[in-house]
Amino acid sequence: MSPISKPVFFFFLFFFLNYASLSSSLSLHLPLTSLPLNSPSSHFTTSLLSRRNPSPSSPPYNFRSKFKYSMALIISLPIGTPPQTQQMVLDTGSQLSWIQCHRKKKLPPPTTSFDPSLSTSFSDLPCSHPLCKPRIPDFTLPTSCDSNRLCHYSYFYADGTFAEGNLVKEKITFSITESTPPLILGCATESSDDRGILGMNRGRLSFVSQAKISKFSYCIPPRSNRPGFTPTGSFYLGENPNSHGFKYVSLLTFPESQRMPNLDPLAYTVPMIGIRIGGKKLNISGSVFRPDAGGSGQTMVDSGSEFTHLVDAAYHKVREEIVKLVGPRLKKDYVYGGTADMCFVGNPIAIQRLIGDLVFEFTRGVEILVSKERVLVNVGGGVHCLGIGRSSMLGAASNIIGNVHQQNLWVEFDVTNRRVGFAKADCTRLP
Repeated sequence: MSPISKPVFFFFLFFFLNYASLSSSLSLHLPLTSLPLNSPSSHFTTSLLSRRNPSPSSPPYNFRSKFKYSMALIISLPIGTPPQTQQMVLDTGSQLSWIQCHRKKKLPPPTTSFDPSLSTSFSDLPCSHPLCKPRIPDFTLPTSCDSNRLCHYSYFYADGTFAEGNLVKEKITFSITESTPPLILGCATESSDDRGILGMNRGRLSFVSQAKISKFSYCIPPRSNRPGFTPTGSFYLGENPNSHGFKYVSLLTFPESQRMPNLDPLAYTVPMIGIRIGGKKLNISGSVFRPDAGGSGQTMVDSGSEFTHLVDAAYHKVREEIVKLVGPRLKKDYVYGGTADMCFVGNPIAIQRLIGDLVFEFTRGVEILVSKERVLVNVGGGVHCLGIGRSSMLGAASNIIGNVHQQNLWVEFDVTNRRVGFAKADCTRLP
C-alpha cells in the first residue's frame, strides 16, 4: 500500500446492496494510533476495564490502548480466545476485515501474526459457505476453493499490494465474559504488509455491521516532525462523551436500484459543497462533489487514505489558485506518491502564510478548517506538499477526504442515524 493512496480494488463494483440493521450492543473506547504502513512494529501498552455480564441498558465497557500517528491509523484489538493482540489499520473505506494469520509451522511468522491453533473460538469457512460462491451481494472479493476445501480469497490493491488467505470466523474477545459473536474475517497467510485491516464501511461484512456498532468516532492528532516522537489519538465505538459539541451532516445514501459503475454505495458519502483557500471561495460547482449519473464525484470520508484526493474538475481549480499564490515556489517535475504535484522546497512557514487556511465546506454550515500552520505536509527530503492529490491518478472517480485533513477533529460516524459529525479538538491532549 503506497503512503498516500487509498487502495482501489480491481473488483470495484458494488451492486445488489444488502444493508444490515445497525443497532448497537457495544460501546468501547480505544485510543488509536497512526503509523506508516511499513514502519517497524511498536510496543503497545493496553488496559481493559469492563463490566461483568453487561446488558443493553448497562453503561458501556471500555477498552483502552496507547498508539502513535504518522500516516495510517493503527488500532490494536484482542482477537480470539484467549485473545491475541492484533494491529489493524482502521479503514472507513473498506468492508472486509483481515488479520495476519500464520500457523506455527510457517516460520518465521510476522511478529504480530495470529496463530489460529491457539484460539478455541477460531473456525474456517468451508467451500460450501455462501460467501465462497460468486455474485454474493456487496461482497466483491474473488473467492475460490483451496485444496483443503476451504474458502480462499485474494485482495489486490491498485498500488500492487495484496493480501490472500482463507475466510474464517473469529471473535474479538474483550474479557473473559465479554466478546463479539464470531465475525467473518480474512485470515491472510500471504500479504505485502505486516498489519491487518479493520473494515469500517457500511457493508454487511464490515466490522461495524457484523458487530452491530451504532456509531464510532476518532480524534487524530497532528503529525509530528520531532525525531523519535509520534503522537496519540483516541477512538470510540459507541457513545462518545464529547458528542454534545458535534455538528452533523446527513450521509448521502443510495438505493439498491441505483446501480452506478463508479459509485461506492458502502462509503460514508457526505454533502460537500465547496472549497476555500486563504478566505477565497473557489469557483467550483457543487455538482463536482456529488455523484453524477455514472456515480463519479461522490465525496467520502476515509480514514484509510492519508492525503485528500479530488476529481480533476476540483483539483485543477485548487492547483490554479495555489499557482497564483505561490507558483514560483512549486517544485518542478515533482509528484509525490504518484498523485500530488503541489509540493514545495523552501521555508514551509513562509509558504503556508502565503497560502492561508484551507476549508472544506459542507451543508448546514459545517466545515473542516485546516489552519495555515498545518496546510503543508512534510513528506521528507525537505519537501512539503499541500496534502491534496488527483483522484484520477489513483484510478478513482471520487473525492476522498483523507486523514491528513481530519487532524485535530472529532469525527463521528453515526451509522444508525446516517450522519457524520465533526468538532474541533486538541487531539494531543485527550485523557
